[in-house]
Amino acid sequence: MKGIFVAFLLLVYTPCAVMADDLSRIQSEIHRIEQQSKKLDEQVKTSERDVAATKKKLVKAADQVSSLEEQRGQIVRKIAELDARRDAIVKEMNANRERIYNAAGAVLFVASHPTFDSDDMRDYVLTSAILTGMADTLNDDIKQAEANIAELEKILDKRETEKEKLDRSAKKYTKEKTELDKLLKTRSAQNQRLKAEQSATQKKLRELSARAKSISELSAGVGSSEMSADARFSKRKLNLPVNGRVVVRFAEKTALGLKSDGWRIKTHGDALVMAPADGIVKFADNFKGFGRVIIMSHKNGYNTVMTNLGEIDVLIDQEVLAGEPIGRMNPDKSEMYLEVRRGNKAVDPGYLFIDK
Repeated sequence: MKGIFVAFLLLVYTPCAVMADDLSRIQSEIHRIEQQSKKLDEQVKTSERDVAATKKKLVKAADQVSSLEEQRGQIVRKIAELDARRDAIVKEMNANRERIYNAAGAVLFVASHPTFDSDDMRDYVLTSAILTGMADTLNDDIKQAEANIAELEKILDKRETEKEKLDRSAKKYTKEKTELDKLLKTRSAQNQRLKAEQSATQKKLRELSARAKSISELSAGVGSSEMSADARFSKRKLNLPVNGRVVVRFAEKTALGLKSDGWRIKTHGDALVMAPADGIVKFADNFKGFGRVIIMSHKNGYNTVMTNLGEIDVLIDQEVLAGEPIGRMNPDKSEMYLEVRRGNKAVDPGYLFIDK
């Protein structure tokens, strides 16, 4: 009887014990997941802080690289000017040398055929005048030669100084560019998550790119921020997204005889391209006739379009800061077409950007 009672107790209480164990395990698992979630939240926050820090560093590094590119361009132009002046002086010195040789030869000839003992006063005066004139010419030419030699020495010294500056600048540029490239790789790694999420968006934009007949259509198709009563783009004028010279302005005729809806900016080599203002990348891909293109959306309904890039270092839907590097120009076609649109209208970039 006792054994039956014990068996009965086991049947009654064992499920309760099992349920209690299951509940304990579930609670333990929930606690573990909560702890893991907290760690992930902290990691996400840390990652976001790292991304923000990387962006700031990128803006600073891009500004330094861009400034160095401009400095190097100025030094190269200065050296070219000095070389041109040097060549002109050398040419002038060679011509002067010929004049000195001719004058000296004439003096020696007259000296070897003196007529000072001539009874004819006219011959005497003429010979004296010729010698005096030749001496003056010879003296002037020698003074000019001395001045040319002195100027040439100064130019050569100045050229050497500029060359040293260029060498120092090249080393600094290489160092800053290496740092910038490292930061870009860091940002590229940080972008992987965003990359995985944007395949559908990229497909839609590729379809839009195939249908669009012009840059304006493409810009309108990618959308922009909401229009605002405040039509300002920025409180101050902005730097161009790339260092260069504006060769075609808004409303000027293009080579095809059409009115330009933007600026054409002549750049050099693989010049660095930077975000013109804070905004979101809406398009970053090839577009027929314009090479690689980046379209950014900014506040108050503005879009900026930048063409002929050789490299693109940003992704669609990525938020970027003003001055943050977004790519490099195509060395084989170093002329950017910059268009600014607000809603469906083109805006003169001259209202927004500093024309250096």
